[in-house]
Amino acid sequence: MQQYETVIILTPLLSDEAAKEVITKFSKILTDNGAEIVQEDNWGLRKLAYPIEKKSTGYYHLTEFRAPGELINKLEIEYRRDERVMRFLTIALDKNAIAYNEKKRSGAFNKKPKTEEAAA
Repeated sequence: MQQYETVIILTPLLSDEAAKEVITKFSKILTDNGAEIVQEDNWGLRKLAYPIEKKSTGYYHLTEFRAPGELINKLEIEYRRDERVMRFLTIALDKNAIAYNEKKRSGAFNKKPKTEEAAA
């Protein structure tokens, strides 16, 4: 199974509960079709780089998962059918991206560097 990462931007008109419902719907589609969700990260409401459908903000959500390749087409069809999804992007991760994401999850990038004062 290949590892993928997908980011969706939901319309900002949704309440927090409605946004969670949409995210749960897509997570259920993944798990029902044999995918294993590695990590989900809700980025929340953010400003868009350019207006989409006359909206300047959107709810961002990232999902990292392992799945068979044929599932991606089904998932993207569901994204297109749901009017609450403004944009989406799904990419296949190579071994370097997988290693980077594992380091990020373990907190390797959040460590503060030691200063000279602390060493003395």
